[in-house]
Amino acid sequence: MELSALRREFWGVSEEELLKKLQTSTKGLTSDEANKRLKNIGRNELKQEQGLSRLNILWNQLKSHLLLILIIAAIISMLSGEWVDSTIIIAILAGSVGIGYSREYHAQKAVSELKSRLQTKTRVLRDGEEISLDVRELVPGDIFLLSAGNLVPADARILNAKDLFLNEAVLTGESFPVEKEPSTISLSSEISKRSNAVFMGTNVRAGIAHCVAVETGSKTEFGAIAGRLTLRAPETEFDRGIRRFGDFLTISMFVMTLMVFAANLVLERPMIESLLFSIALAVGLSPELLPAILNVNLARAADLMAKHGVIVRNLNAIENLGGMTVLCTDKTGTLTEGVVQLEGAYNWKGETSQKTLELAGTNAALQTGLANPLDEAILKESPATLTSVKLAEIPYDFVRKRMSVIIEDTSNRAEMITKGSFATVISTCSTLEDGTKISQELTKKITATYEAWASQGIRVLALATKSLPRVDSYSREDETDLVFAGFLTFLDRPKAGVTEALQSLNNLGVDVKIITGDSKSVAEHVASIVGLENIKILTGNDLDELHEEALWRSAVDTNIFAEVDPNQKERIILSLKKMGAVVGFLGDGVNDAPAMHAADTSLSVDGAVDVARDVADFVLLERNLDVIRQGIEEGRKTFANTLKYILITMSANLGNMISMAVASVFLPFLPLLAGQVLLNNFLSDIPAIGLASDHVDPELVAKPGRWDMKFIRRFMLEFGFVSSIFDFLTFGVLLWIFNAGPEEFRTTWFVESLLTELAVALVIRTRRPFFGSKPGSLLVKLTFLVAASAFVLPYLPFAGVLGFVPLPPNLIGVIVVIVISYVAVTEWVKSKFYKRMA
Repeated sequence: MELSALRREFWGVSEEELLKKLQTSTKGLTSDEANKRLKNIGRNELKQEQGLSRLNILWNQLKSHLLLILIIAAIISMLSGEWVDSTIIIAILAGSVGIGYSREYHAQKAVSELKSRLQTKTRVLRDGEEISLDVRELVPGDIFLLSAGNLVPADARILNAKDLFLNEAVLTGESFPVEKEPSTISLSSEISKRSNAVFMGTNVRAGIAHCVAVETGSKTEFGAIAGRLTLRAPETEFDRGIRRFGDFLTISMFVMTLMVFAANLVLERPMIESLLFSIALAVGLSPELLPAILNVNLARAADLMAKHGVIVRNLNAIENLGGMTVLCTDKTGTLTEGVVQLEGAYNWKGETSQKTLELAGTNAALQTGLANPLDEAILKESPATLTSVKLAEIPYDFVRKRMSVIIEDTSNRAEMITKGSFATVISTCSTLEDGTKISQELTKKITATYEAWASQGIRVLALATKSLPRVDSYSREDETDLVFAGFLTFLDRPKAGVTEALQSLNNLGVDVKIITGDSKSVAEHVASIVGLENIKILTGNDLDELHEEALWRSAVDTNIFAEVDPNQKERIILSLKKMGAVVGFLGDGVNDAPAMHAADTSLSVDGAVDVARDVADFVLLERNLDVIRQGIEEGRKTFANTLKYILITMSANLGNMISMAVASVFLPFLPLLAGQVLLNNFLSDIPAIGLASDHVDPELVAKPGRWDMKFIRRFMLEFGFVSSIFDFLTFGVLLWIFNAGPEEFRTTWFVESLLTELAVALVIRTRRPFFGSKPGSLLVKLTFLVAASAFVLPYLPFAGVLGFVPLPPNLIGVIVVIVISYVAVTEWVKSKFYKRMA
């Protein structure tokens, strides 16, 4: 199959010629032929999935700048003949890489398995039959079907279409939908003017179409752009916080290394020994397991959320979900059951009408656009048969809010059956079935009937008909002077437990706002039933009359936005963000995509249209507010445990490293050797692995946690200062009471330093008194394991190689007393610190 000539001109050749060159037909490919092409051409994806690579994950560990520093230190040690130090550094390097690799590999594997549960499907003709196919298996020559809400899966030529409008902003930057239709146009046309072609990555706003795929994967227009540009996603607050912390840490490490190295040179210490010690202090200051801890925390949260029915598509969005303060959602399926039932079919007077039901059944059975629960509810109750001959269809779109089918009537003319929202249908009607003209007074009566239902929370659609001459095609312009046929009423009952779920979200500090296209009266009725308090409503018309600044303030106080269109949804989200809210948006329709993109975190459901799922950070397997609550709690636990690691590690490390830096200037020997510093830091980090599963106090889940560098710096300095005081106390006891020599000093200080870091972790991990907050079992086990190793290490056969000597019982007793005193003082300082910060 020679396609190279088509890549530049498939929009400019005849349909017959294109199908011939693609060796396909309007009935599509056979399965065997499609499989052959898939093997030859490859999957329909911009970047071929290589699977989970162990080497890539290993490289992620090795490319850390902290490990690079350790490698340099090891090389320096070997070149200078310090074989013991180099061996220790290499062992620590291997241990750090091994732990990070193991945790990250399992984390990434879990996330990969979760993501594999979400696959975008497209409707394709194979072997002459319509099937649902993974878009990655689409090949050139496939005939695929499009309808409102679909993402276009390939660059393709339109074979037939009806009222097809696409959003091509991803390629052209043009925000207004573009109409598409089958035609032959010039070869030189710009993308925006190729009206007979659709392109990968764009999405269908309205209409239906059959298309033949011409280019897939990286050969598409979208693929060419992706190949030329490396697009970075906007930096989230979580990423920004990590970056700022990294900047602060880098500056601190550089300053400490430079100062300590310079001071030791002034004191005429050996240069290599001083350099290794300075490097060790810098590395000791850093939380080198932070990347692994982050990945483990986020992956564990993703795994737990999946068990609750939430699939995470963007790991870093977990923190944004936890920080959410406003949740915007439609009412259908979230506050209500989402299972729509046809309550009745009525004529214009509000009387039960079999004819109205039959017309509705014909309309629902013959429409081929976006599937919806209203049509399904009609077909369950309608006695209509498919004996009617369908002539044409005018698909639903979000501007008209109605759709029409045209059938052949008994007199060989055409009959249009139109169904849609009451306001848009009644606006097109001029008469009743008996020929009575619809006057202003009659419109009020019909509207009053509609409003009586709507005020009871009943959803109402209107139905109209029109007799037309037989012509080749019909359009939206034919939807005028219709005959009003009656009403269709639907019920969607509130979900069980929704009131409790709303209260739970409120207790978490999350304000729920309803944004719906339904009428004001329906939205207000549902809100009152589910227990939404202090109801304040803005309609789409109200929004149009508000300037931006006025909407910013009104959006905060309003909890129901009714009768709104997609652009207004986006305005609401942006207004809330402007007022400092962290906004989440739950949507499942193509009209929700702009608002989802604008939100801080976006949620969709497994059955949502492609474009909504593609935009979403989270996909809910069950549309339920309580599922979202659980996701918020997991997000807050993830943030809390990540912050714990930073506060615990940095406060203890800062105090210890400053103490050793100062002591190195005044002592006649280094307080610890470079290898001992690194070993101490490595062992103290091991229990941090247990922080991913640590218990989080309820008060930390009750409100959003945010990055606050000022808070982190104050915490580090105050608790680092406490750590340094006890370090200097230990130095004094060792030098002035026990007259400890270098080896005994280093061994005692190593054990005491390691034990205080382990003990203080159990204190700092909670804002409560440490005995009033139960730590996770893994954290406790690892803490006691490392603590035991600290006591045992000086007595092991190879302890001398590490520079350690056995300690007498009285020194061990002093260490225990110092550690207990340190825990008590830290607990007292912690209580004072949080009272000041409250």
